[in-house]
Amino acid sequence: MGRRSSRFFKIVVGLLLVLLVIFLSRGFWLRTLGNVLVRNDGPSKADIAVLLAGDPWGHRIEKAAELVRQGYVPAVLVDGPPGFYGMHESDAAIAYIVRRGYPQQWFINFPMKARSTEEEAETVVPELRRRNVRSYLLVTSNFHTARAGRTFRAVQRALRYNAEMRVVASSDEDFSPNDWWHTRQGKKAAFIEWCKTLAAAAGQ
Repeated sequence: MGRRSSRFFKIVVGLLLVLLVIFLSRGFWLRTLGNVLVRNDGPSKADIAVLLAGDPWGHRIEKAAELVRQGYVPAVLVDGPPGFYGMHESDAAIAYIVRRGYPQQWFINFPMKARSTEEEAETVVPELRRRNVRSYLLVTSNFHTARAGRTFRAVQRALRYNAEMRVVASSDEDFSPNDWWHTRQGKKAAFIEWCKTLAAAAGQ
C-alpha cells in the first residue's frame, strides 16, 4: 500500500469513527438541540402577562390564565393577528379560555397585524410602555421561548425601555425538548424553529 493510499485509508477510518461516535451519542445531541430552543425563567410577581399568538391548542392562554389565578399577575395582554376564521386570534383565544371557566376581565384583547415574533415585539413593547408597565411575564410555547425572549429584549433595547421581563414556557402539543425527534410533528416544530432562529441570527 502506497503512502497516499495509506493516508486515504486513515482518513476514511477516522471519518467512520467520528460518524459512529455521533450516531451512538445522538440522543445527547438531539436533546441538546431541543433544549437550546427553550428558556423558562419561571414566574414571579409582575405588572402583567403578555401572551404571544401562535397556539391553536390553547396551552399558552391556559398557562397565562393560571398565572393570574396564582396571583403572579392581575391580567393578561392577549395579542393576535387577523385571518383566524374571520376573526383575530386574540378574540378566539379569549373566547376559548372564558369557556374554560376563567373570568373574561382577566384578559385584555390586543388585536394586531403582526405576522412574526419581531413584528409582535415591535407592536407589543410600545403598548407596554404606554401602559407604564415596569415588569411583565412573556408567555409562549416552550420551543419558542428562547427566540421570543431575545427578540423582545432586542426591541426593548432599541426603544430604551427597561421593563423587567421573564419568559414563561407553556407546554406544546407537538414538541418536547427531550424527545422531539420521535414524532413527525416534533421534528417539524424543531426544524422550523431552528430555521427561524438561524435566520434571526443572520439578520433576516
